[in-house]
Amino acid sequence: MSKFLSKKLINLEAYVPGEQPKDRKYIKLNTNESPYLPAPKVMEVVNRQAVEKLHLYSDPDAKILVDELAKFYNVQSDQVFVGNGSDEVLAFCFMAFFDDERKACFPDITYGFYKVFSKSFGIDAVQVPLKDDFTIDVDNYVNCGRNIIIANPNAPTGLSLTHEQIELILKTNTDRVVIIDEAYVDFGSESCISLLDKYPNLIVVQTFSKSRNLAGARLGFAIASKEIINDLNKIKFSFSPYNINGLSLVAGVESVKDKDYFEECNKKTIATRERTSDELKKLGFHVISSKTNFVFVTHNLISGEEFHKALREKGVLTRYYKEPKIDNYVRITIGTDEEMDEVIRITDEILSEYLPMCVGK
Repeated sequence: MSKFLSKKLINLEAYVPGEQPKDRKYIKLNTNESPYLPAPKVMEVVNRQAVEKLHLYSDPDAKILVDELAKFYNVQSDQVFVGNGSDEVLAFCFMAFFDDERKACFPDITYGFYKVFSKSFGIDAVQVPLKDDFTIDVDNYVNCGRNIIIANPNAPTGLSLTHEQIELILKTNTDRVVIIDEAYVDFGSESCISLLDKYPNLIVVQTFSKSRNLAGARLGFAIASKEIINDLNKIKFSFSPYNINGLSLVAGVESVKDKDYFEECNKKTIATRERTSDELKKLGFHVISSKTNFVFVTHNLISGEEFHKALREKGVLTRYYKEPKIDNYVRITIGTDEEMDEVIRITDEILSEYLPMCVGK
């Protein structure tokens, strides 16, 4: 590091994104991207005419996308905020609502950016341990006196809370914001957007990177009360008013419009996830019940790190977390049926090779 780095950031541990290979071709199941192409009309609107407009600034209000999202989720346009990926939306939330008095609270095993943002913005954060089965103990968040961030479904576990559990958190923390990060909600869970009328402290954050097949477009959004959205816009216009590029705006609009394609891709992902889970169980894996586009698995004959490495050597990228409690698990993104068939075949091969070594120990 340079001698100029702020002292408050010296001990910052940056978020580590999943590997993006540039040479060898892998079955890439390490970053929870969708295996499916964007909606067909996205291809049509990201055209020469759209590119020719890149010499102009994009609309700072992102009105065409905000209005389309409002229509899709049956809310008012002034309840929608759009960001450069949900990570930026979350960062703006930290900037707007967290400080020395409004501290943070989130699970100890969850999306890594919550911890990174807390340290980046100098926010005191309590990381609440999950239960032994990786579920969230809701009682730990009742009347906690802190701003709360919960990924629902959670990552990397894939487990989700019910509306009743989330409502208990909301109604016992009315003086604090409760951010529900729904990056994976479209793969089998239920969105909390319907709770917004009852709980003005609720902020729902979603992304286009997973269920809308647009990870490279960098689009995310928040839906909340008009007042909270005004706060987020105040921060945005003080920091990065042109945060969404023109190509992403038009791509996002067409993605939201094509509801049939959106639902079709999600149904395929869910079906493939369930079939993959069943096949992994047949091979002796413990597979946590997932409501996401990934599975979190462990096997008593091979460590998580060894399984992750063995898959990589055979051309499959997965995500491994060398952290307490989960260092024996591997997270596997759900790809196409053909990709997952190959993963099952390779996994069977790995276990066949590994079994004699286990017997000899």
